[in-house]
Amino acid sequence: MRAGGVLAAGAWTPAWAQAGSVGIAARPEVSGDDIHLRIAHQMMTIDGRQSHAIGINGSVPAPLIRLREGQKVRLHVENALDEESSIHWHGLLVPFQMDGVPGVSFPGIAPRSTFTYEFPVKQAGTYWYHSHSGLQEQMGLYGPIVIDPATPDAAGPMREHVILLSDHSQLHPHMIFRKLKQQGGYFNYQKQTLAGLLSGRDQRAGERRAWGKMRMDPADVADVTAATYTYLVNGHGPRDQWTGLFTPGERVRLRLVNASAMTTFNVRLPGLAMTVVEADGLAVRPVTVDELQIAVAETYDVIVTPADDRAYALVAESVDRSGMALATLAPRVGMRAAAPPLRPRPLATMKDMGMGAMAMGSDDAMPPHDMSGHDMPAHGEAGHDMAAMNHSMRDFANAPEVKRTPTVQTIAPMPVDRTGEPGQGLAGVDHRVLTYRDLVAATRNPDVRAPARALRIHLTGNMERYMWAFDGEKLNEVTAPFAFLENERVRVTLVNDTMMGHPIHLHGHYFELVTGHGDHAPRKHTVQVQPGGTVTFDLTADAVGDWAFHCHMLYHMHAGMMQVVSVRPRDEGAA
Repeated sequence: MRAGGVLAAGAWTPAWAQAGSVGIAARPEVSGDDIHLRIAHQMMTIDGRQSHAIGINGSVPAPLIRLREGQKVRLHVENALDEESSIHWHGLLVPFQMDGVPGVSFPGIAPRSTFTYEFPVKQAGTYWYHSHSGLQEQMGLYGPIVIDPATPDAAGPMREHVILLSDHSQLHPHMIFRKLKQQGGYFNYQKQTLAGLLSGRDQRAGERRAWGKMRMDPADVADVTAATYTYLVNGHGPRDQWTGLFTPGERVRLRLVNASAMTTFNVRLPGLAMTVVEADGLAVRPVTVDELQIAVAETYDVIVTPADDRAYALVAESVDRSGMALATLAPRVGMRAAAPPLRPRPLATMKDMGMGAMAMGSDDAMPPHDMSGHDMPAHGEAGHDMAAMNHSMRDFANAPEVKRTPTVQTIAPMPVDRTGEPGQGLAGVDHRVLTYRDLVAATRNPDVRAPARALRIHLTGNMERYMWAFDGEKLNEVTAPFAFLENERVRVTLVNDTMMGHPIHLHGHYFELVTGHGDHAPRKHTVQVQPGGTVTFDLTADAVGDWAFHCHMLYHMHAGMMQVVSVRPRDEGAA
């Protein structure tokens, strides 16, 4: 949490996001077949401090858009800015011309002009929308979408709340990016210290020397931290205490959306179990957990049943544990639950460096910071020759797809599938944490054909120069898209060669994660590839057009980790 004063809900905060909201049924929202949205500059207040923002219809976050499966919607978006803007409908299956990515699917919305998006609503669930122009998303240009099913679920929860998580800084986003380019760890205030070494915390001396020789910082878990961010729930800082109401004993659906620019959150409600029923808008078999990690741009619907007449804290801890977003579930406005303290920050492990096979059986079973128990020898001290590892950390023989460019600082020598793990810093907690392998689709997958070919894509980066790319090539360096034929079935493996988690999003499609669930594989549009790990999914390229494919860490995308997926009709042949 960060310092600041207490705030009353501002006039520019939409009603559904105001503290003390009584539930989604009572919220004013934009809906209907014709919806008007106006993008403009405005001010916003977080924990009592005002800052400049870009909002929609005078609000930050942007209004909740409520649609119904099966309707046809026209969204008239007026750009009142003096710069180009855009809106992308994250997770919605729309014609590519309506997808809202300037330079890929349309020209963008010129300053002082209006663009009308028009498309049929083919799905139900929880989604969100945001600008895809420059760094406008960081300035507040994002909002939730809820699509009701064509046939209402009579047995559904009595009440629901949208929980829109985000991160906010008083710094202009271009200043944040400039700081990152100057020094990748600029916002990391949790590095290892001499005092920590002397007191026996974190890595031991030999291990620190070994990591230093590789120019690796195990505390580099998040690029942008609470050093500049305030973490928000529905646009409110921790001291604002957004509150969602419930009646003891009723089932409450929480629609979790991670609309942040750069923050992976670990979400829990101490004393209250969560049953996950949807992932990225699609139904999954219910699975009950006590905590889940939600990557940037993912959504989860969970059901909670608070039985007692008391308040519960909703905690969304940033993955590096430098801060948290905080809200309250309570029977009455004004009740508060004590916020738990931040847990010790995690340190990266050998597995996070892509040495998963070597790390198997060691850090799998222990919290990352417990690596202090391994007094790893420095260069030349024993059999584990870290210098040799260093040498192999950029062995292009391990990744023939990758171009030899300055954007490739490391290549994971032994990456492993990490979809069975709960995420950085959560391996050692003493309660149930969701993993991707826990997710099972509620219905049979629409396409169960075996893939006809395989594609391997590396996520590469240079943390010191803050450069990010696919296969070593930034977006402005690529000369050809990832090409698919219409309805082609392809197995795609993403290999993370960096020490940073990357939430990879493919526009216009869902894909099936290969996690051992056969024809009930979980279907997603965004997947977190853990540091030094791999994720494999099967894709049916069933939407003709050009689609953005990128890391949803905003500054990673801005620095180059983006590509175009091109799906062509079969009579035209592959691009």
